Amino acid sequence: MSCEHQTILLCGVGGSGMSALALVLMARGYAVRGSDRAWDAGQTPEKFAALKRAGVELVPQDGSGVDASLSALIVSTAVENSIPDVRRAMELGVPVRHRAEVLAEIFHAGQGIAVGGTSGKSTTTAMLGHILRACGQDVTVINGAPMLSAIEAGEAAGLGNAVIGQSPRMVIETDESDRSIRLFTPDIAVLTNISLDHEPVEALTVVFRDFLSRARSAVVVNLDNPAAASLAGTHPHTHGFSLNDPKARIRATIVKLKADGSQAHVIEQDGDQGQMTLHVPGRHNIENALAALTAARLAGVALADALAALASFQGVKRRLEVLGSVAGVTVIDDFAHNPDKIAASLDSLRQTAGRLLVMFQPHGFLPMRIMGAGIAESFAKGLSEGDVLLMPEIYYAGGTATRDVSSRDTVMAVRAAGRDAHFLPDPPGAERRVVLREFLLSHARPDDRIVIMGARDDTLTEFAHDLLERLRLRAQENERSENFLAICRVS
Repeated sequence: MSCEHQTILLCGVGGSGMSALALVLMARGYAVRGSDRAWDAGQTPEKFAALKRAGVELVPQDGSGVDASLSALIVSTAVENSIPDVRRAMELGVPVRHRAEVLAEIFHAGQGIAVGGTSGKSTTTAMLGHILRACGQDVTVINGAPMLSAIEAGEAAGLGNAVIGQSPRMVIETDESDRSIRLFTPDIAVLTNISLDHEPVEALTVVFRDFLSRARSAVVVNLDNPAAASLAGTHPHTHGFSLNDPKARIRATIVKLKADGSQAHVIEQDGDQGQMTLHVPGRHNIENALAALTAARLAGVALADALAALASFQGVKRRLEVLGSVAGVTVIDDFAHNPDKIAASLDSLRQTAGRLLVMFQPHGFLPMRIMGAGIAESFAKGLSEGDVLLMPEIYYAGGTATRDVSSRDTVMAVRAAGRDAHFLPDPPGAERRVVLREFLLSHARPDDRIVIMGARDDTLTEFAHDLLERLRLRAQENERSENFLAICRVS
């Protein structure tokens, strides 16, 4: 795409992938407009204010922002043809292009590293981008989630989901759920794992085999994940990583897990070795780090330099992100939404003593039809006695999905396994979040951790922050009451 004098409208610009693309396009000289129904509804105002500051012209998602001056309307998979922007573009003959198609054009113009997998790809992308940039490679990073170090540095207008570099190398997260991964032919392909997600493992294995086979130079594969390891022979230049397999190019030994991170001794096949310190918790993040280290070595970074860079990696938003603690109650925001991610998050949380109050909001009726039993099993195994699971009805983001499953089904399965689980149906005439908030506040006590868990819905983070603020207000009120009683007793 030639950018000179071109204006592009991104429909659904508030999405993580779309907002990152908007910033990349502006850096390449395009004028960018953006529409989003969340902006129309007044949701997540901070995000849209950041986009506006970055130079995106925000317009209503009613078709009014589409005119003959547009060079293209860019949409994501979630955008349907019935949306006014799309209808208007078709009327005017404005080309309608998919986000991944445009990103692929930009990606293929340089030296691309693409990260795929059903879990861990956002964190691995962030880790790899952090290593390369810390080691002097001025790469562009486009991620599906905000990177905390990028936010701190003010990258991507403070959104943190993109870092714009000047070198020809680009690191991106790819998406298998909409098959857009098929559009990318990377120099280096990274496969974190394959597990049940939007589709069965067998179908996803076919998708990722094709992904690896297209890599021009080399592939990086998780040898500890059976489905991923089965693809190790797909490419002639395969480099494995593992916590267990001595045939791996890079492996970790003597692993020490802590509540706020981990340590491991890393050994490379050629004998090079060093100590890895991570400030993000969980065994799954050691796997993510090994994937990033292996790809960084293929990109020319020395192992010692890559390990030193990882020590300053801060993490990714909504990956067991601690928002704060009040009166002994900690609020955590987490993106986990499929069986593997939920199991990994609960395993990490179990490294610290204390009761868990988990509010899990599942998204999509089709995903829950596929994953519901696996999600129930993850909660049944990952929760301990005394922990509480709270689930509202499945989050519905529009479309024509058949609503033949319910969160109630998952809750009943978790209960049958002996865990304390509650289903809260959407109350008539009331805001569902009020009911959820009051349930959590009424049950919370010192040393509890409240975990707000789920994907796709940006307002989950707002809900978590609101909960933290309500805990502060409750603590202040309790303190005032105790002071008043103390005065009365003295009197």
